[in-house]
This record gives sequence, structure tokens and C-alpha cells, in this order.
Amino acid sequence: MTQPLFTPAKAGAIEASNRIVMAPLTRNRADNDTGKVSDMHVDYYRQRAGAGIIITEATQISPEGKGYLQTPGIHTPGQAAAWRRVTDAVHEAGGKIVVQLWHVGRISHTSLQPDGQQPVAPSAINAGVKTFTANGFENTSDPRALELAEVPRIVADYANAAKLARDAGFDGVEVHGANGYLLDQFLKTGSNHRTDAYGGPVENRAKLLLEVMEAVTKVWDAGRVGLRLSPFSPANGISDDNPQDTFEYVIKELNRFDLAYLHMVEGATGGSRDLQDGQSIDKLRKLFDGPYMANNGYDREMALQAVKDGDADFIAIGRPFIANPDLVARYERDLPIAQGDQSTYYGGGREGFTDYPEYIAEAAE
Repeated sequence: MTQPLFTPAKAGAIEASNRIVMAPLTRNRADNDTGKVSDMHVDYYRQRAGAGIIITEATQISPEGKGYLQTPGIHTPGQAAAWRRVTDAVHEAGGKIVVQLWHVGRISHTSLQPDGQQPVAPSAINAGVKTFTANGFENTSDPRALELAEVPRIVADYANAAKLARDAGFDGVEVHGANGYLLDQFLKTGSNHRTDAYGGPVENRAKLLLEVMEAVTKVWDAGRVGLRLSPFSPANGISDDNPQDTFEYVIKELNRFDLAYLHMVEGATGGSRDLQDGQSIDKLRKLFDGPYMANNGYDREMALQAVKDGDADFIAIGRPFIANPDLVARYERDLPIAQGDQSTYYGGGREGFTDYPEYIAEAAE
């Protein structure tokens, strides 16, 4: 009998061949000047087309949205044309791929910003973390608070990126609302000290996220739009006075869109799954009416159990996909899992990017 994890499923209008999703993985290999992906990316994503759905590395919606060296964009026709080669390759290999739409907000450095300008944020509060620049890891620059009149521009940038994603042949888009980036910065009290319509009570702090979802679902059928959230993660210096209440409100509001899926980081991004008293992923999950995608530290056994028990419709897995392009086949056949070389995770060329073999090829050597 086939385990449910390996059976086809629908994320809204996206038909997946199995329930294992390749989670977004920043690899810092795009052209730093143009934001375009290259031949390397075509091969990298094609190799991993066995995933039920691939979610691309986070991809900035505007030059202002960039926060790390050599990360790709989806805000020019040239970038969309470069991505088209990736989506064509994935589709030829039988896979599905969505692009993650990203604005880093305050998680940036002036050297990465147009004309060396300050990064933007809900409030002028430094995140107190590091980002990756031409000089290696540097402290994030002091941001400036977005003016009220600028907010519609941010929403329009998301809509424009979504349109270009359609041109690029993606099967859908995922809005990145997690991990301490711009939309998460607006949601959470530690980074949002505004006193206007986008600050204060949760109804105001959630306003930008909901406006973005409204705009993106006008460009795409909502059944091809997903959202990533990280309610309890402290990633990138983020905090909230009452995240359970914040995200109970947000998720109830999301139900009006009929999204393809909700992708949730369960616990600390890339870290502990433990939660504090009063915090419950299970309660949040049950508030969402659509497909639920679980993320954070899942191994094969956890993934099998979560889908079998109905605790998740999809399982998003990140780092194991780096060294195991055929991860789904390895999980299905319970084959050994290769370990990645962390020294090649960020930046560089094909080494540690496209040169990991499939298990059959590896065993034959």
C-alpha cells in the first residue's frame, strides 16, 4: 500500500504528483547586477522536479526588496525570461514550480540598495542581525520607516512581480510573509511601532499583508497563490507581544481568499520546534480552511506520520533537497540520505549546487 505522503494531491489549482514540497532555499548564485538566474539554475531545479511542488529560492519583487548578495529578482522582463527557462525545464521533467515573492524590508545593507539608500521598514528600528554582502557577513543597515504614501507602491510591486511570474511560466506564486522580512515586520509588534493605519492593533498591523494578498489574487487565480508564515520564529530579530492572537486573527482573515495553501514554519526557522506556553501551531492550523503545508525539521518518519494522521496536507523540506536531488525517490524507497557540504550552500558555482548525484548514480560509482 502506498503511503499517503507519496500520493497525488491538489494545492488549490496546482496538481502535485506527491505531497513532498521542496522548500525555498537561498543559494546566492544569481547574477548580482541583473538579478537573473542562469544555466546553473535550470539544471538545479530540473534535477529536483520529483518534488510534488518546488518553491523557488526567495525572489525579490523590486530592487529595494533585495537584502542579500546574488539573490534573484522577478521585477523585470529580463528576469522573467531567465526564469522561463527554469520553469520550462521543470515542466518538461514532469514537475510543478512556484516562485516565492520576497521583500526583505530592514534585512538589508545600503551596499545592496539602489543608489546606496537606506533599507525600508515599518519603523526605523535596526534588526540587529547580519546579512550577506560583497564583503561577507555585515551588520544590517539602519532602515527608514516607510511613509504612508509609499505603502501602495509596495503593494503594486507585489502585483507586478506576480504578473511577471505568470509571464515566466510558473504554476503559481508564494508570498513570503515569514522569517522577519517586510510583511512579517509589519505583522509583529517588536518591529512595527507605527501610529498610523498600519500600526497598533493587529487589524492595522495585518493590513499590508492582506492588501498584498488581495492584489496578488487579482493577478492569479487564488488557487495558485500560497502564503508562508512563521508565527513563533525569532528569525532576523523579529518578536511579537502575543503571536498566538496575532496569527489567529491573520489566518481567519486569510480564509476569504481561498488560497492554494498556507505554508507554516512550525517553531523557530531552521531550529527548535518547541513552543512557549499559550502558543499552538495545531490551533492555528485548524483555523485555516485550505490545504496546510508544514515546515521545519521534518524527516522521513515525521513526514509520513503527519500526512497519514491528517496533520498536514503537504510537507515542505529544505536542506535535504540540496544534497539529494532525488529526495522523493529516496524517501519512497527508504534509501540513505546524503549530507550536504555546508561550505557550498551560499554562493559559488556548480560545486555543491548541481553536482550532487541521484542515489542510483551514486551507488554505481
